[in-house]
Amino acid sequence: MFNANQLVILDRDGVINHDSDAYIKSLDEWIPYPSAIQAIAKLSQAGFKVAVATNQSGIARGYYSEATLHAMHDHLKALVNAEGGQVAHIAYCPHGPDDQCDCRKPLPGLLIQIQKALGLETLNGSWMVGDSLRDIQAGEAMGCHTVLVKTGKGEKTLHDNAGLEKTVVVHDLAALADWLCQQ
Repeated sequence: MFNANQLVILDRDGVINHDSDAYIKSLDEWIPYPSAIQAIAKLSQAGFKVAVATNQSGIARGYYSEATLHAMHDHLKALVNAEGGQVAHIAYCPHGPDDQCDCRKPLPGLLIQIQKALGLETLNGSWMVGDSLRDIQAGEAMGCHTVLVKTGKGEKTLHDNAGLEKTVVVHDLAALADWLCQQ
């Protein structure tokens, strides 16, 4: 059994793969940062569990199907497995911003799903990694250490928001993996 401080929860778009304001609508458009795949594998090999919590409102908007999303996630898992790592769980919100769900970040519903799926009593002390304020807010709501990557929308998030004093800021997921593995 692992404990919460061995869990790293990642936002997807902008952290693991390139983001797009036009949404990532197909497997061809899902382009991972090469260093991110290796970073996930490195974390796994160092004893961390890695999970993903991702808002995917493109489903509600009709831009792509859940089957397409699953194909992207299957590809992600295969790439990480090929590097010797593992993705423990992927939670996603298929709802739009006006759907009144409890899972769309900054609400903590996706993190609660991960907590339940992995059998943890708490996420207090886990790591929530994102490139937007809503990722940080979801992590804070669950007692996670928060990390902002400068990839994706991270630089803009860092520039536009006060109140990130408790948030660790790193260049990318690879830099975070290096840092966590040295702790």
